[in-house]
Amino acid sequence: QVQLVESGGGPVQPGGSLRLSCVVSGGTLDNVVIGWFRQAPGKEREGVSCISRSANSAYYVESVKGRFTISRDNAKNTVYLQMNSLNPEDTAGYYCAARRRYIYGCSGSESAYDYWGQGTQVTVST
Repeated sequence: QVQLVESGGGPVQPGGSLRLSCVVSGGTLDNVVIGWFRQAPGKEREGVSCISRSANSAYYVESVKGRFTISRDNAKNTVYLQMNSLNPEDTAGYYCAARRRYIYGCSGSESAYDYWGQGTQVTVST
């Protein structure tokens, strides 16, 4: 059973940065595709970013391109989401998700993932 624990969220001012971490247990990270999702109050969950097993493929939703960077450290069983130039529209609960079954690259779709973390809140405001 794969388990995921997110951390690194919190309050931040517009223009600031945060780095989210997703620690994976119950399996080796190099066999798992990871996605980051977010859900703001009253909105549907959206795929923010994902990274393939080998880290040679990544996806970013248009609204975060150039600001967010996903990376993985398989030795630490951790995936990171570096978030820069944050704005109030980035305020949401952020969740990481894992997929063990083979997929080419990765996916920004919720339905592609089998395991989910509990989430970490990011609040961008003055």
